[in-house]
Amino acid sequence: MNLPNKLTVLRVILIPFFLFFILWYGIPYHTVWALSVYVLASVTDFLDGRLARSYNQVTTFGKFLDPLADKLLVMSALICFAFERWIDPVAVVIILSREFMVTGLRLVVAGEGVVVAAGIWGKLKTFFTMVAQIAIMVLQIIFPDAKGSPDLDWNSTVFLVNEGLIWIAVLLTVISGGIYLKAYWKYIDSSK
Repeated sequence: MNLPNKLTVLRVILIPFFLFFILWYGIPYHTVWALSVYVLASVTDFLDGRLARSYNQVTTFGKFLDPLADKLLVMSALICFAFERWIDPVAVVIILSREFMVTGLRLVVAGEGVVVAAGIWGKLKTFFTMVAQIAIMVLQIIFPDAKGSPDLDWNSTVFLVNEGLIWIAVLLTVISGGIYLKAYWKYIDSSK
């Protein structure tokens, strides 16, 4: 197993640790620990692809596991953030729906022998969502009592920043999903 694939596997291994720290309130500074693990996992996402391309070590295993690891990390954080009431659960449902749609699309298209490569909008969506999640955790560390939905504390700056970040991520998610759908519509067109 090459180094980029080891980094991808490490990202998957880090997810349960992130979940443990973000949800285990009995640990002092549990959100700081969760943030640290999340940042480390995010760095592996940046490094694995860059190393694989730079050293011509792109593998089928990496093509399979890298996007799966990204989705597991991002979705785990989104679900935890909604559980903590840091972000609007409706945003999480929209993002999850897009991920299921693109995954289903990839499966259908793969049956036709076509590989759906990650486009620039998908990469931008993932990058922004990870950065937004880091920012949300930092804000929750600084302002631990600030909550968002369903409390809807419109007077809270933290709430407004969290919601702004997550809804920009939703917008990027919808745009990238629409681009994938348009590009591969011929494979799922119901008139055929």
